[in-house]
Amino acid sequence: MRQGLGAKLGIGWRLHGDGSTPRPGEAVAPDERLSWGRTVGLGAQHVVAMFGATFVFPVLMGLDPNLAIMVSGVATILFLLIVQGKIPSYLGSSASFVGVVAVIRAGGGDSSAVTGALLVCALVLSVVGLVIHFVGAQVVHRLLPPAVSGAVVMLIGFNLAPVVASTYWPQDQWIALITMLLVLGCSALLRGFWSRIAVFIGLVVGYALSWLFDLGFGPITAPDASGEVGTHPRLDLSAVADAPWFGLPTLHAPTFDFAAVIVVLPVVIALIAENAGHVKAVEEMTGAKLDGSMGRAIFADGFASTLSTAVGGPPTTTYAENIGVMAATRVYSTAAYWVAAVVAILFGLCPKFGAVIAATPGGVLGGITVVLYGMIGLLGAKIWVENKVDFGNPVNLLPLAAGLVMGIGGVSLEITPQFSLNGIALGTLVTLLGYHLLRLLVPGQRDHSAV
Repeated sequence: MRQGLGAKLGIGWRLHGDGSTPRPGEAVAPDERLSWGRTVGLGAQHVVAMFGATFVFPVLMGLDPNLAIMVSGVATILFLLIVQGKIPSYLGSSASFVGVVAVIRAGGGDSSAVTGALLVCALVLSVVGLVIHFVGAQVVHRLLPPAVSGAVVMLIGFNLAPVVASTYWPQDQWIALITMLLVLGCSALLRGFWSRIAVFIGLVVGYALSWLFDLGFGPITAPDASGEVGTHPRLDLSAVADAPWFGLPTLHAPTFDFAAVIVVLPVVIALIAENAGHVKAVEEMTGAKLDGSMGRAIFADGFASTLSTAVGGPPTTTYAENIGVMAATRVYSTAAYWVAAVVAILFGLCPKFGAVIAATPGGVLGGITVVLYGMIGLLGAKIWVENKVDFGNPVNLLPLAAGLVMGIGGVSLEITPQFSLNGIALGTLVTLLGYHLLRLLVPGQRDHSAV
């Protein structure tokens, strides 16, 4: 009975072979594991793979990175239980929300308003997951064809370009440039696991270089994170000494603002596309049919994000970085993810560790965000290419063109003197409604966008 319950929850792992590295041509299935020593080592690889992005994105959103690391572990455990161990994935902080959070804060929203809007978005994603589970994955393809989902992902990424140019890069342009070049070089020149943690390598080296520049050249005169120009050290570790070794992260309750919620809701489209893409990637690697689990996966992401944002953390998403680790090692065991999740929870309970993260220099973030934000935008183009979207068809071309320019350019539509739509929200509405309206009006359109 106990073994049957464990298998149903996805924690009844059987030993693969003799527990050593899989032989050529073999792979370790999600319900299998290697020896516990090797499993712990693989879990450590997953921690390193997710680490850079998981703490960078909450820092960019003005949220507690210590809490983000801890809830990523909790979210991963919840995800694995809900999908019954069929989809090996790590849930880290989502990049898709960085742009909309920047808009909310620019409008005067504080962290509670930010997490309130994110919580509503997470609830909507949970509902979408339930609908997909009971109705079927085809509802996603009908409402969000590749032309539309690709455009939304693209405008979310490219909408962040002004944030890099005005907030992060000016804080230390030379450290930013060196960090950016390092990330590009590591991604292109290194192989396997090391190329997949290029962002993490850039963060560590950029952090160390900032300290060395302070020693060699003294403090820098440049804008700080608030935009105020002054002379200050690149790396300020004063808060680290005062932080305790053990303690709970900073929690706060969300508040709800309608305008902030409207800004965030379009990100649901990107998250559906992202989760569906990751499920398909895992399906291809493991050879298992996972269409029936897609609704569970999307619900699990939304549910985990709801719990995270309810206590002041960031929303989560499945991580391509960790999928890459599986592709490189051919070990799809969910046991390794459980190890990674427990390690992340322990890291989150160390405030001193969080203080080190929070001290990441602005120049380092500038170099990282140039690459990361561009990658988010180009993921939209990747969706178009993989699905052979035909831009010779005006039903695809025109609403996407209008939505992208309005979203990225910051066009505003005033509905009432107190409420207006702009940026990502307006661009998404124009793209989504324009596409489906033209498709109804133009005869002979098929049910997908690659026409």
